[in-house]
Amino acid sequence: MDVREFEFDLPSDLIAQEPAAERSAARLLHLHRDTGAIEHTRVSALPDRLRAGDLVVVNNTKVFPARLLGHRVPSGGAVECLLVRRVKPDVPKSGCGQAVARLETTGDDWEALMHPGQKLKPGARVVFEGSRTLHCEVLERQFFGRRRIRLWTEDGTTVDDAIDAIGHVPLPPYIKRGDRAADRDRYQTVFAHERGSVAAPTAGLHFTPALLTALCERGAAVAEITLHVGYGTFQPVRVERVEDHRLEAERYEITERTASTINHALTEGRRVIAVGTTTTRTLEAVARAHRGCIVPGGGVTDLFIYPGYEFGVVSGLLTNFHLPRSSLLMLVSAFAGQERVRAAYDAAIAERYRFYSYGDAMLIL
Repeated sequence: MDVREFEFDLPSDLIAQEPAAERSAARLLHLHRDTGAIEHTRVSALPDRLRAGDLVVVNNTKVFPARLLGHRVPSGGAVECLLVRRVKPDVPKSGCGQAVARLETTGDDWEALMHPGQKLKPGARVVFEGSRTLHCEVLERQFFGRRRIRLWTEDGTTVDDAIDAIGHVPLPPYIKRGDRAADRDRYQTVFAHERGSVAAPTAGLHFTPALLTALCERGAAVAEITLHVGYGTFQPVRVERVEDHRLEAERYEITERTASTINHALTEGRRVIAVGTTTTRTLEAVARAHRGCIVPGGGVTDLFIYPGYEFGVVSGLLTNFHLPRSSLLMLVSAFAGQERVRAAYDAAIAERYRFYSYGDAMLIL
């Protein structure tokens, strides 16, 4: 399958730079999966689109302020760093095979994207300063401009606390402005409590406590899973054939309660409606590995869903509007059909829906 099949022209002024004034005030395009019919409404009307017995599954991951701004030591040159994921440190071995302690014994190893990358070779030192000070050493150069780095503090503060104090919200690259204090709240879902993502599960940004209450009053249930969204969600599909693309692995966790709730819904033939592509990939990956059942526990998944995939768990999807040629658009097309999704996107553009992370939403049901 040619990646160009997922190309489309999007006016740049439809790329949302700010969130809606109120979370559930965003517009909602309802694409009927069986007929291809399209209706226009608001996210606040979502309960009216559901029925008693529906199970709505959300991703409760929490975005951390993964963007750090600092300077090289001793030159003072500006450095920007995006933390991608924490990794286990490599412990050097002595000639006798015994572990040799590092000078900085309280630090963390991370995989990160750094700019200017060409100047940051192994051994380079960086300091990130603000209300806390975070020290950094480049340990290794990796693929696509990535670095393995070590972070540590010298005042007894934990690395996570220092990141929270001086880090910036990692807004997506298509939002052409700096982050603001308000983004710490708005680029976070109301059910976020499991720290670990560098990008928000954006379909969940539309929910409010009042909307969750209205869903329950409708007779729908809500369950939570965790998938920590990595930077790979923004990476372009660089290959020409869809089948040749690979997703980066991301960590997930499903509790016993959630697994039981989802399995009961499936056994009883009730609809399972995933909020976002992250939730969809998690549910489908776990079920695929366990003969159609959702089992509790954690792991990693790199499941890439594209047209031709047969869904085993998800029967409804709430999602935002995605980038051309992206793996996210391919997943949505697999769920609703390429022609119907293209028609829905054409309608959204004609009706001037707002696209991407801070944009409007589409319900496929």
